[in-house]
Amino acid sequence: MADERRLDVLRAIVEDYVSTNEPVGSKSLVERHQLGVSPATVRNDMAALEDEGYITQPHTSAGRVPTDKGYRLFVDRLSSVKPLSVAERKAIDTFLAGAVDLDDVVHRTVRLLAQLTHQVAVVQYPSLSSASVRHLEMVHISDTRVLVVLITDAARVEQRMVDLPSSLPEDRVGEVRNLFNSRIADTLLRDAPGLLADLPDAVAPADRGNIEAVLSTVLETLVEHPEERIVLAGRANLARTGSLDFPGTIHPVLEALEEQVVLLRLFGEVRDAQTIRVSIGEENVHEGLWTASVVTTGYGAGDSPLAGLGVLGPTRMDYPGTMGAVRAVARYVGQILAES
Repeated sequence: MADERRLDVLRAIVEDYVSTNEPVGSKSLVERHQLGVSPATVRNDMAALEDEGYITQPHTSAGRVPTDKGYRLFVDRLSSVKPLSVAERKAIDTFLAGAVDLDDVVHRTVRLLAQLTHQVAVVQYPSLSSASVRHLEMVHISDTRVLVVLITDAARVEQRMVDLPSSLPEDRVGEVRNLFNSRIADTLLRDAPGLLADLPDAVAPADRGNIEAVLSTVLETLVEHPEERIVLAGRANLARTGSLDFPGTIHPVLEALEEQVVLLRLFGEVRDAQTIRVSIGEENVHEGLWTASVVTTGYGAGDSPLAGLGVLGPTRMDYPGTMGAVRAVARYVGQILAES
């Protein structure tokens, strides 16, 4: 019972400190929260929490503030994240549903996350290395030219014009398209080249030249893996934080945000589109982020995420609200990409 009571006191300290950005004293805890115990008991519990390293006193005669260890216990013991309001969900749906392509989805998402959480939002572009072929389309331009359109489950569309060595009438384009789709539709892009390797040998000699021309273009498209891309929004939110949020200086955090490899590493532990990962203070690999917290998850349909998204801010963060927003936005983006 004492442990549960102290956890209640820690929760109250975290909530008050996040809300006010002021060290929390025992008197204010008793006044603001229905803890069901005397002020003396609250003081004893705070002393025990301080001895165990969950809270600390920033200076003499001040109240207490949570430590990284205290935030970790608070997050680990969250029974639920804060649900978004009906108005917030409607706003997300309206804002993201208006996206016209993948670039628009990503840029709308990162702006939306920054606005909802008042933190720095980070969204990773879907990687082609983990994407699947949804469909290959072929459009007849002339009897010796077709447009090949490769559509992935990451909502990425690649188009290539192919000049054919011999005539391919419009009524036969569908046959070639179906031949390719029978091999690679719903397969990972990285597996597609192997599945297509013997395709020219599977057709009549008269059709082999055209098949080889289309195959060559498709293979070129499959191996063109653009570099990993990250989009950020909300850097100005860091400037609105209090002086205690980033001890010393905020420059290491800003410098870390400029390094692409650091940002990509934030999503290194993303394994699915359901789990929300919270990394607090020195749990972050990069030293520049030791005064920050990072909340990330994957987005995409199914168990394998297409990429990750999340937010970065001070350890004095509204964890339930931030985790709820990150989870909700990731689900909306996954639905949009699945339907596109």
